[in-house]
Amino acid sequence: MDLSIVIPAYREAHKVARDVEEASAFLVRHGLSGEVIVADDGSPDGTAAVAERTPAAAGVEKRVLSLPHRGKGWAVRSGMVASRGDVVMFADSGVCIPYDDALRGLELLKSGYDIANGSRKMPGSVIRRSQSVYRRLLSKMFRWVVLRVLGLPSHLTDTQCGFKIYRGEVARKLYGQCQTDGFLFDLEVLIRARQQGYRVAEFPVDWSWDPDSRLKPRRILGRTLRELIALKRMLAAERRTQAQ
Repeated sequence: MDLSIVIPAYREAHKVARDVEEASAFLVRHGLSGEVIVADDGSPDGTAAVAERTPAAAGVEKRVLSLPHRGKGWAVRSGMVASRGDVVMFADSGVCIPYDDALRGLELLKSGYDIANGSRKMPGSVIRRSQSVYRRLLSKMFRWVVLRVLGLPSHLTDTQCGFKIYRGEVARKLYGQCQTDGFLFDLEVLIRARQQGYRVAEFPVDWSWDPDSRLKPRRILGRTLRELIALKRMLAAERRTQAQ
């Protein structure tokens, strides 16, 4: 199987049909064998049911994981671990980035990289609908904190973009180790990838902000900061254990 596409979803009953259709159409359009996995994070609005009854394009396998509600990281991790493709990607619900942009990431994997992350901040990226000034300010603050608290390399321009591609065995290994259930799972995976010597590259994307995003900064700011501190402590504890 060439490519597994994992779509994490929470309260996306009004979007998920398009997600399944666009993802499976991409596979067919480019002659890729593959599967679409919708990882539903315990949505109370029937997201999983809509995904179940939405047909994928002919020849594309579709699976729906109906999970208890624990967070986006948990949903992505569950989908990644369940994947079977030689290459695995995840894409946020809502098709904010056209699936054809994944071709850029696939070329990076072919050239020797293990992970290819979409970036909205690279030269060549196109922003068709921008975030509010408030969200852009929070994004800059978040990047500043992450670089200093977690020590991620500064050349990574957009750690939180919801469009990432991995060699299949790398994805299943890293996400199998990941413990973060919330929105900071991307950071834990990047840190583990760096520690284990995997090569990471970024590629530009064509992106439109979705005002219906489940990420509500005012609601989750405190929780995210606590999660960031917990992640730093967990990784430090792992390093101490390995050094013993």
